[in-house]
Amino acid sequence: MLQNIIGFLADHAPEGRHITAANEGNAIALAVGHYLATGKTGLVYMQNSGLGNAVNPLLSLADPKVYNVPVLMLIGWRGEPGVKDEPQHLKQGLVTLPLLETLGIKYTRLFPADDDASKAVAGAAEQMRYDNAPYALIASKNIFGPYRGSSDQNNSYPLSREQALRIVLSSLDPSGPVVSTTGKLSREIYEYRKAENQGHQGDFLNVGSMGHASQIALGIALRQPDRDVYCLDGDGAVLMHMGALAVIGNSEAANFKHIVFNNGAHDSVGGQPTPGFDIDLPAMAGACGYRQTGRAESKTEILKHLRAFQDCKGPCLLEIRVRRGSRADLGRPQESPRENKAEFMKFLTQQLE
Repeated sequence: MLQNIIGFLADHAPEGRHITAANEGNAIALAVGHYLATGKTGLVYMQNSGLGNAVNPLLSLADPKVYNVPVLMLIGWRGEPGVKDEPQHLKQGLVTLPLLETLGIKYTRLFPADDDASKAVAGAAEQMRYDNAPYALIASKNIFGPYRGSSDQNNSYPLSREQALRIVLSSLDPSGPVVSTTGKLSREIYEYRKAENQGHQGDFLNVGSMGHASQIALGIALRQPDRDVYCLDGDGAVLMHMGALAVIGNSEAANFKHIVFNNGAHDSVGGQPTPGFDIDLPAMAGACGYRQTGRAESKTEILKHLRAFQDCKGPCLLEIRVRRGSRADLGRPQESPRENKAEFMKFLTQQLE
């Protein structure tokens, strides 16, 4: 929803002034630090699904009853009532405005038909000067015009995420449950199973709660230690809640197999870059207690590491570096999240009988 304005900011914001935070709570804290250093209000953009991550610093840091710091938020309204959207956005869409009201955050809605959004921004600035508190601009669907910037350029890794994913899925133990991160990765898993005439019951396709797939998988692995549990993750999701690596490493879950597809971008939510290619994920996982780690870029390297995975007493992690982007005709799961949950739980139970 915000990908066009994100691309524009990435290309036109002064150097060092546009930062892709690890999560929305971090972004609020960054804006507070900016205000403390300059006396100027920072802008934080997010989808409304990110409000959950932002609640703590909004209430315990920026709120008028604490440090009284203005932060301008631009919030994309996914799941807006009356607008068709995906299941994971519907509840968040219903509670977006009531949640802001509960938090005591004033807001203005932006509509595609608005002739001059600058009036809304000016009004927000005036309100923040008056009460020194966070303020939100709520952006409806299609509020921003199309923009394709330099940040859309791809990297040079040989495989797309979908190509690498197919290699991985064809090599995994079919009795091992798969928990996948939110976004296009889960959609690509669904498409693979469909193309191969395989069932979807062994896959928990996580359509929301970005950054938490690994903890879902860990919860399963700890309760069903006699079979491998695979977490298929993304670089943006891992970076969002990196403390999860330490919890996994210290769990000593020998059956936990973590595969991270790293394309250096938040591909599913706008394409803004991550520092995924600038850090050493395998080394970080090893420092957190993972027993075996590795990195792959080609089909040969992926298959080599996956063979080692079969005998690995984990937790284990494999980072696969891939190109950005996905097919324009990528489909979506036909089953509802509740149906996926029911079939997945049945799969977990039947495999133990």
